[in-house]
Amino acid sequence: MHLEQVRTYVTAPPTGIGGSFWVFVEVDTDDGITGVGECYGVPVSGDIAGAMVEDTFNRFCRGADPHHLETLFRRVYSAGFTQRPDITMMGVFSGIEMAIWDILGKAHNVPVCELLGGRFHDRLRTYSYLYPPNMSATTDGEEDGPDVYHDGDAAAESALRFVEMGFTAIKQDPVGPYSFQGGRELSLFELSRAQDSIGQIRKAVGNRADILLGTHGQMTTASAIRLARRVEQYDPLWFEEPCPPDQIEALKVVSEATSIPLAAGERMTTRNEFYELLRAGVRILQPNVGRSGGLWETKKIAALAELFNAQIAPHIYCGPVAHAAATHLGFTLPNFLILETILSDFHEEVAHSSLEWDHGWMMPPSKPGLGIELNHETLGKNPYESGGRLHLEMTQEPLSSNNKKVARELR
Repeated sequence: MHLEQVRTYVTAPPTGIGGSFWVFVEVDTDDGITGVGECYGVPVSGDIAGAMVEDTFNRFCRGADPHHLETLFRRVYSAGFTQRPDITMMGVFSGIEMAIWDILGKAHNVPVCELLGGRFHDRLRTYSYLYPPNMSATTDGEEDGPDVYHDGDAAAESALRFVEMGFTAIKQDPVGPYSFQGGRELSLFELSRAQDSIGQIRKAVGNRADILLGTHGQMTTASAIRLARRVEQYDPLWFEEPCPPDQIEALKVVSEATSIPLAAGERMTTRNEFYELLRAGVRILQPNVGRSGGLWETKKIAALAELFNAQIAPHIYCGPVAHAAATHLGFTLPNFLILETILSDFHEEVAHSSLEWDHGWMMPPSKPGLGIELNHETLGKNPYESGGRLHLEMTQEPLSSNNKKVARELR
């Protein structure tokens, strides 16, 4: 059996939930097996990302035995004389590698998790971001619903809705927007608003659900510590990426200044970068298997985490294929903590999945491979337009510590 050809499909979710576009990959073998994968967050236009997948496959993967994943990883990791963590190339390769695991599972007639060490858990705990109740009907994923990100009452109402669905953990980011300037000092207004939001959620859900403080590198070291001290009383399960991902020493300072466990990793790739996070005191790693180097590399990242008594909480702000792959991996990890999950109509429409979510839990995979197949009709109806929005975008305006009012369009 050899890898023969690749196809890419770039789709634009009409709601924007999970990003502005998803890059799906199909890989065929010479004996007729097709595997499906997904690249996460490649920071270029979607059509360019698809072309990069095809170029990488043709250069390094075509004709290879799909069992030789270590060789394929080293070829792509070293592409262009780089031989270092590269978030773009690893995002490209991760989708290809995911499809190869799907091929191997189908070839050996077992779920992928059984090839990654075997199922360790009987079910996986899941969490969700807070979303407005009518978000699935919007065109941009934000504007038509209540402001759950900045309004404490709306956040509490949304949290209760998700708890009633069965989730035992919910995530909130109350300190947007995300600016290209990097970390900034939050104003007293923003600090108080964030404290109120988290406090309202805790009052609403009590001890029925964990709160995940999901910031995304918006803050300076000092501002992150100030926010942590304000919300420690509400006992969040984690404080996510309080400082920019290129400020590893800052994460260390914050981790030493708060009792809230630090989480990070969605913008990191390969074991090299995750090792630096662990050394900085991060104890909850959040790799996205569509960016971190693929399933095999992420399995190594999880093994590294065990040496630091750290846990894995896969990041899933993406499409359903990467979600399926992360689910298979999570079932094999002794140090698995919780899995991000998105329940939206389009996620279900764009791919046919055999995976089952049941009142806050992911059930064990049973079908060979990843158990998911693309719906090509839906893909054709929701194409990505060349040169459109990036998967996620940041504001292109600097923000000051006197930024009292944050317009929604800046998020």
